[in-house]
Amino acid sequence: MFSKKIILFFLFSVFVNADTVNVTADNFFADENKLISILTGNVVLKKGDYDTLKADKLTIYFDKEKNPIKYVATGNTRFNAILKDKHYDGKGEILTYEPEKEIYTLEKNAYLHEKETKKEVFGDKIIVDRAKTTYEVKSISKKPIKLIFEIEDKEKK
Repeated sequence: MFSKKIILFFLFSVFVNADTVNVTADNFFADENKLISILTGNVVLKKGDYDTLKADKLTIYFDKEKNPIKYVATGNTRFNAILKDKHYDGKGEILTYEPEKEIYTLEKNAYLHEKETKKEVFGDKIIVDRAKTTYEVKSISKKPIKLIFEIEDKEKK
């Protein structure tokens, strides 16, 4: 019997840099007409040495040249990524990544953590624009967003 794991290797450019993307999952479905691939069950996407995405389901949308234009991960979604030389981890019910625009969007119980500074952000929707180095946190449910960070107290001399 075939192993439950399906291993796919994609070699493509993620706009500026070409990295190998390694995806593993229990199940794989591709529709060449709709230009999508759907991976389900224990999905792990690894790009380069550090960036990792884990989810129950990952849908990859492609352009006509079969380059990925959008990733949508759902179900138990969590990730690690390096953005501007800082290490982040995060999670949410839905994670969308648009490689051409370099935009990450976390939705529903969204959480983002910058490891070096221990900054944490919680909200309904977190948008990280890697190209513009901007971060936006939105409250859709009227529940307030939450920021946690440390500051150093400097004694006056």
